[in-house]
Amino acid sequence: MIYLDNSATTKPFPEVIDSFVTVATKYFGNPSSLHELGRKAERLLIQSREQVAALLDVKPNEIIFTSGGTEANNFAIKGVAFQYRQRGNHIITTAIEHPSVAEPCRQLEELGFEVTYLPVNENGVIDVEELARALRNDTILVSVMHVNNEVGSIQPIEQIGRLLQQYPKTFFHVDHVQGIGKVPLDLKKAHVDLCTMSAHKFHGLRGAGILYVRNGIRLSPLLAGGGQELQLRSGTENVAAIVAMTKALRMSLEAYERQSSRLLAIKEQWLNELKNIADIHINTPLDHSAPHIINFSLNGLKSEVFVHELAKQQIFVSTTSACSSKKRAPSKTLVAMGVEQKQAESSIRISLSYENTLEEIPVAIRAIKAAIKKLQEVTR
Repeated sequence: MIYLDNSATTKPFPEVIDSFVTVATKYFGNPSSLHELGRKAERLLIQSREQVAALLDVKPNEIIFTSGGTEANNFAIKGVAFQYRQRGNHIITTAIEHPSVAEPCRQLEELGFEVTYLPVNENGVIDVEELARALRNDTILVSVMHVNNEVGSIQPIEQIGRLLQQYPKTFFHVDHVQGIGKVPLDLKKAHVDLCTMSAHKFHGLRGAGILYVRNGIRLSPLLAGGGQELQLRSGTENVAAIVAMTKALRMSLEAYERQSSRLLAIKEQWLNELKNIADIHINTPLDHSAPHIINFSLNGLKSEVFVHELAKQQIFVSTTSACSSKKRAPSKTLVAMGVEQKQAESSIRISLSYENTLEEIPVAIRAIKAAIKKLQEVTR
């Protein structure tokens, strides 16, 4: 098997699964319970919060555990919008955000908020000067993803953060789901106020996520109840998944330190091989893009059929974002980048992890060429 869909989800590290099983079986108490089993679970939760904070170089009380990236994005955007509505009702985001940012913004528009969707250039990057022109006195939030999940373009987060220092009433939210462990982001240096991460994107388990909330920011809770997670996110904490996520985060950041140059070399080799295939057009920008995402189009061939054809050879790629792949619509990211619709409709994403190797590439390339040839013959 050659797994090339790591932006959809990653394979959990074996040590992460072991952590989950240990906590789920030996420390299964409710961390809010007063008895010893509950207190042991609570201590694990406290330790996880402290360790995550240390890994991200922030404070423990700035870490909120969630069920994943979607909840964290919704919480950041709606939490700010409802808490600070008296200050203003204008939000700025981009045309290429993940659905878990785009849809909450659309919902807020229905409630009377104004949302500005910044366009991107042919490389999938916004113009910071255009962002500056869009800012208003009533702008309460700017939400910009760090790494695009479809093409891998990297936004100028530090530059945006510096700009927003001139606007103290405007908070800065970053969806860091695709960047964590692959593209470094110093939250303090970039002046980020809220930041989203998801465990299953860095070899943790589904069902756990992180929302960083800078001290001093108040959020209107999405979930009312028992007041868990510093009174901000009610619901009994998934301690086993949180402990496992903490281990996955540490291991992923260590893997970046050891293997980031190797991952980049693998991506470059992939690009070199794909460029030599006549029927492929590379969509991922060659400069300032993440080391693990490659997007290309198949010259009008049906991308869904291509995905299934490769899967027969135990090679797994995707079309667009996993959250949008079943909608059978052209990639909105590619359309926003100015790619023609026919090309956008035939896009394929390869997404790597530190577990991929150079040796996989020739095997996969042969399968890709064979799949293209077969599809061309069928469509003649």
